[in-house]
Amino acid sequence: MTILVTGGAGFIGSNFVLDWFAGHDEPVVNLDLLTYAGNLQNLQSVATDPRYRFVRGDIGDNDLVARLLRESAPRAVINFAAESHVDRSITGPEAFVQTNMVGTFRLLEAVRHWDGRTPEFRFLHVSTDEVYGTLEPDDPAFSEVSRIAPNSPYSASKAASDHLVRSYFHTYDLPVLISNCSNNYGPFQFPEKLVPLCIHNALAGKALPIYGDGLQIRDWLYVGDHCSALRAVLDRGLPGEVYNVGGGNEKTNLDTVRTICTTLDKEVPRDDGAHYADQMTFVRDRPGHDRRYAVNSAKIQRELGWSPTESFQSGFEKTVQWYLSNRDWTDQVTSGAYRDWVEAQYA
Repeated sequence: MTILVTGGAGFIGSNFVLDWFAGHDEPVVNLDLLTYAGNLQNLQSVATDPRYRFVRGDIGDNDLVARLLRESAPRAVINFAAESHVDRSITGPEAFVQTNMVGTFRLLEAVRHWDGRTPEFRFLHVSTDEVYGTLEPDDPAFSEVSRIAPNSPYSASKAASDHLVRSYFHTYDLPVLISNCSNNYGPFQFPEKLVPLCIHNALAGKALPIYGDGLQIRDWLYVGDHCSALRAVLDRGLPGEVYNVGGGNEKTNLDTVRTICTTLDKEVPRDDGAHYADQMTFVRDRPGHDRRYAVNSAKIQRELGWSPTESFQSGFEKTVQWYLSNRDWTDQVTSGAYRDWVEAQYA
């Protein structure tokens, strides 16, 4: 038995692979193109594990995916492969269309035409709560039947991929599962996202940029809790169903940055005695910035028995501790040194 993971060198994907091997002997084939946010150093601890195989390639490469399906005969495909940064989608949306929409389509096609699927096979598509758009302060949290209303090229491309995956269940009887998660944080997150960016900038004595008034609300989910939810969906989810995964931690971006600053004040006080919060800087808001996300996880809790284990405080303390203990990783990522290694390794 084997599972095929796509995008397994990225933030959530690499955490999932490490989490998988912590509790399973089942082999993993990891297909990743190693774009700027994919980093094999995330998976150094399993690089020589006989259960693990890495293949550098594109989910849009039909011949490659078809070959991997024939060779590994996976019982499941878990699709993490995606362009995921909203800011980048605003300045360069085409890459998001190609990877999130066209890439997912070609991956689905390869699986659909593969004649080795068993009745137990599952295709798990990992998506985001951003496909639902934005909420007003008093609106109920997003549920699986909320209206799809994306507001950025990123979320629109993910919504399109969700629709494609759903259509392959209803049209071709492909046993698909879709998960829509809230904002993840934790180890190995590329420092363009809010949490690792603020940790890195704070320690470097740089400004901590906060969009607009900083009162945008996000539901924060520790990546380890997300991984356990994905295992539950893969093991017990019903084909054709959607499962929302949230941390139950609605916080403003301002409060999130303050939590990071307070934790750093305790762990690594500034030499000048000042507070890291003094580095917070408000910058012009980005276009189409969603005001609030909130995720109703009642369905996955009720039907699959999953619930998050990390509180907002405990998860952020673990995250800050990881970045403090792995500064070399952040330095290599931000300097681009890991890209030089990838090109030398796969020249």
